[in-house]
Amino acid sequence: MPAETPAKTPAVPADAARLVLVIRKMDCPTEEKLIRDRFQNMDGILGMQFNLMQRELTVHHNLMSVDGIVQALEKLGLDPVVKSDSLDMTRADEHDHHDLSADYRIPLRTWILMGISGVTAIASEVVAWTTGNENSWPVIALALVAILTGGLDTLKKGWIALRHLSLNMNFLMSLAVIGAVAIGQWPEAAVVIFLFAAAEMIEALSLDRARNAIKGLMAMTPDTATVQVNGAWQQLAAADVVIDAVVRVKPGERVPLDGVVIDGSSTVNQAPITGESMPVEKRTGDAIFAGTINEHGSFDYRVTAVQAESTLSRIVRSVQQVQGERAPTQRFVDQFARYYIPVVVVLAVLVAILPPLLMSQPFQPWLYRALVLLVIACPCALVISTPVTVVSGLAAAARRGILIKGGVYLEQGRKLKALALDKTGTITSGKPAVTDVLPVDGNAGDAQALLQLAASLAHRSDHPVSHAVAVHWKEGALFDVSGFEALAGRGVKGSVNGRIYHLGNHRLMHELGFCNADLEARLDALEREGKTAIVLADDKPLLVVAVADTVREHGAAAITELKKLGVAVTMLTGDNPHTAQAIAAQVGIADARGNLLPDDKLRAIDELSARHGYVGMVGDGINDAPALAKADIGFAMGAAGTDTALETADVALMDDELGKLPAFIRLSRRAHAILVQNITIALSIKLVFLALALAGDATLWMAVFADMGASLIVVFNGLRLLQPMRPVRAD
Repeated sequence: MPAETPAKTPAVPADAARLVLVIRKMDCPTEEKLIRDRFQNMDGILGMQFNLMQRELTVHHNLMSVDGIVQALEKLGLDPVVKSDSLDMTRADEHDHHDLSADYRIPLRTWILMGISGVTAIASEVVAWTTGNENSWPVIALALVAILTGGLDTLKKGWIALRHLSLNMNFLMSLAVIGAVAIGQWPEAAVVIFLFAAAEMIEALSLDRARNAIKGLMAMTPDTATVQVNGAWQQLAAADVVIDAVVRVKPGERVPLDGVVIDGSSTVNQAPITGESMPVEKRTGDAIFAGTINEHGSFDYRVTAVQAESTLSRIVRSVQQVQGERAPTQRFVDQFARYYIPVVVVLAVLVAILPPLLMSQPFQPWLYRALVLLVIACPCALVISTPVTVVSGLAAAARRGILIKGGVYLEQGRKLKALALDKTGTITSGKPAVTDVLPVDGNAGDAQALLQLAASLAHRSDHPVSHAVAVHWKEGALFDVSGFEALAGRGVKGSVNGRIYHLGNHRLMHELGFCNADLEARLDALEREGKTAIVLADDKPLLVVAVADTVREHGAAAITELKKLGVAVTMLTGDNPHTAQAIAAQVGIADARGNLLPDDKLRAIDELSARHGYVGMVGDGINDAPALAKADIGFAMGAAGTDTALETADVALMDDELGKLPAFIRLSRRAHAILVQNITIALSIKLVFLALALAGDATLWMAVFADMGASLIVVFNGLRLLQPMRPVRAD
């Protein structure tokens, strides 16, 4: 995996060329370090990004040709394949027919060679044990066959590492095997190389489960679509369908592309996108997403995005990209491993030479102990423990409709002590409706005309309350509005037929000086009912319109769950305090703050941070953008249909289910616990065998078995995150 969080990645010039390579043999920090060391001082290389989980290397450069990069990697024995090259797009096209999938498939030839290696290694041990001679020609012959069939690839990598002065695990293992052969431990050398090669195969297969967890989502999108072409319905490849094409979906079929329903209705299972367990009704005008399942009815829809830009594709692409960013724990582990290897190697050298030189001890036993230390110096279990856990966590979240934009947020979610939630569209459904139309001061006869004026102004605004007023008017055309202006956190104003009108909330009426005792009483009464009241005014109040929203289903259960997790919940809204308190009371929030402008929300985030520490902000990803950016973690609700939220939020909740908030925190805490377990397991095994090696009680094969065993333990432990999370109870 990764090197730095996005904010800390060295800047690359905007005009730099970009080369993306798939390297199937690059799945461990060993290869990453080898490549970094090789390219570190190479002229023209401006930056590199490693995605070990996808086995991809991105090179930013200013070279005239990328042949030098490809050849350098080939000399390292890594066999790169060009996925994309900004200098020569046809070069990438040449490789389109290649299977650039990062899936790990072990060739039959390798299985046969490993079988021969295992059988001959065991046979070598058996012959040596029964004859009592570890250097007889049958023992040596069997051991050589085992080493050459099972360990030739490791020895080649070790030689490449030596040429580039890289202390990686292949070099250390090769040195240990050669050292064992040099002192006559042929059977042990054979068993060691076989165990190492076998464990590497198992580890690679295990890592693929995490690697492919998110890619499995893409398999949910059908390859073909039923498209209307010149009045007839035809089966076309989904990748060839263009925007604005009309697609038909029959009962039981998966939706091939994103779009908007134009005819028909149905219920659709949106679990692949949002994680919702219940099907959602879809009618004309509703958005539809690729990969979702049409359950009952048939409908036609107009395509709004090509296959590569569907919501599902962007989710998968986003998770794959953030796999290339190191989480805090991984940066710590990588730094530790950087010093750990040379320290243990130096210790091994001292163990090999000091006792014979200073204490006249026999050389061979101490050299053997040093070889065991070299095996212990391999940090594979330690460095692999973090990425497999983080990637499993990111994939598990994405499959449940929670898009986490990097391992840093997965790790830090456990620290959340307070959450600030916007009201409209977050705690409430965001679909308010007009409940009251009340003319002011003898304007009852003009109620319809005044409502038409209010709807004309509201039609120009994107606020949910304004939208409710606009759609409520169904009696005729709207007035033309000139000089329209949005008044942040208060309302709007504009000119109709040369006369200036304001349409806004209680705060705006105060600012205009229009609040009298009668108007205050009306507004106060409506607000105490949990309604949002807005007023139309010219040089005086003309009309009061009340709008009511409903809280989200299971919202109260989610708030209760957050409290059980020790998270303080605050509601921040630009609505009036009475309405804020009424809505907050329905879901069990005690701290509700109303009449907040965008700057007030920023100050509220600062205050919550000072009081609680780590703070998250939950909003719609657009109107709450400043507060989302200010918080330690910004959550965007209902992000499936919002490009902005998918791109800018730290965590995007693909639907409007508040229960995903406690689910995210539980996942983060679970991931942290597994990270701690993995690091503890890896270090504990190292320390135990370090002590055993110094005491002379550890053998080479025991050290290899323990090291590779530890690697497998941490891999499978990390994969536990892919298991289902406990759902939030609705009761």
